Amino acid sequence: MSSPSLARRLGLGDAVFIGLGAMLGAGVFSAFSPAAQAAGAGLLLGLVLAGVVAYANATSSAQLAAVYPTSGGTYVYGRAELNDWWGFLAGWGFVIGKTASCAAMALTFAAYVAPAGWERPLAVAAVVTLGAVNWFGVTRTAQLTRIIVTVVLLCLAVAVIAAGAGAADAPAAPSVWAQELFVGGPYGILQSAGLLFFAFAGYARIATMGEEVRDPARVIPRAISLAFLIVVVIYAVVAVAVLAALGPEATAASSDPVAAAAATAGWTWVDPVVRVGAAAAALGALLALIAGVGRTTLAMARERDLPAFLSAVHPRWHVPHRAEVLIVLAVVVLVLSTDLRGAIGFSSFGVLTYYLVANLAAHRQTGSARRYPRWLQLLGVTGCVILALSLPWQSVAGGTTVLAIGLVYRIVRLRAARAG
Repeated sequence: MSSPSLARRLGLGDAVFIGLGAMLGAGVFSAFSPAAQAAGAGLLLGLVLAGVVAYANATSSAQLAAVYPTSGGTYVYGRAELNDWWGFLAGWGFVIGKTASCAAMALTFAAYVAPAGWERPLAVAAVVTLGAVNWFGVTRTAQLTRIIVTVVLLCLAVAVIAAGAGAADAPAAPSVWAQELFVGGPYGILQSAGLLFFAFAGYARIATMGEEVRDPARVIPRAISLAFLIVVVIYAVVAVAVLAALGPEATAASSDPVAAAAATAGWTWVDPVVRVGAAAAALGALLALIAGVGRTTLAMARERDLPAFLSAVHPRWHVPHRAEVLIVLAVVVLVLSTDLRGAIGFSSFGVLTYYLVANLAAHRQTGSARRYPRWLQLLGVTGCVILALSLPWQSVAGGTTVLAIGLVYRIVRLRAARAG
């Protein structure tokens, strides 16, 4: 008896909101500080660079998703356009990278709302709760994501307005810090781009939902483009507001730059509002990530690149329930054993590997499948490699090791299958 398939229940609005939920994670509340440490006001240039690379990756994902409307994202695309090994590399990179992202989002949520000493227990509770939400169907995931995204946007709007009100008395006016765009040098700007890329990495969540979107060949490319463009505008507005209110040095020194910028207005009620926004953003990203990793795991299990029992789809709720349970357990282990910085670095390496394969696969497409010029995909390949190498050496070494473990596993499995 064949396993039930996933249900096509999502429209364009649902897909856009799920993409926004995946991208508007804690990065918008936390990434500007380390980016300012690396490049000062040059983080604005880093944001542009990260946006360019992210756009190249997004268009490649959109072009591929229109042709391959099935779960699995670049795991499927790499297998179809390149070969099984490239597909496995993309899928494994996505699974390990986004599992680490789940842990990062859970830890960020807890950092904003948990009493001292209760951060990890609350993070575990968040992972288990949102895993249960995903269990009961993708439409519930989409509904909750709409609510979360709305809360985040309202909180960000309040923060930006407050920061603008406080910018008049800011220690460094835009005309001053704008002259310091290159103070961090080329490497500092590049490093800030790598840090800020983490805040963009979520549009692939839409591409992994090919079996759950109505009219996927039309809806998925449009949803990816719309969600990406909305997020670019939001990040640019928030970045300028933070720098205008704080200046580069204070932005770099702050552990919560959005809240600090909003606080310059002197409005005491703003801080809890920003904390609510940050917590909601982290939960929204975590919700979308658990669903996305589960569906890529499903696709890999269908091809026996992961254990076959993970390919099961729940007969009532039409979700890859076994895969999602495994992902939740893995995230819980990471939450209890790692810190936020380590999770983010490891995640970035895995995700950039995934997008590297996406760009290579899109570059191979021909004829009516092509929607974007090949030079854009080559730009994406180059950008992924450069940003990956700009990560801390610990992240590069750890990511390379785990990728190698996955490749060795596949070699052993294939040899065992041939021997059997």
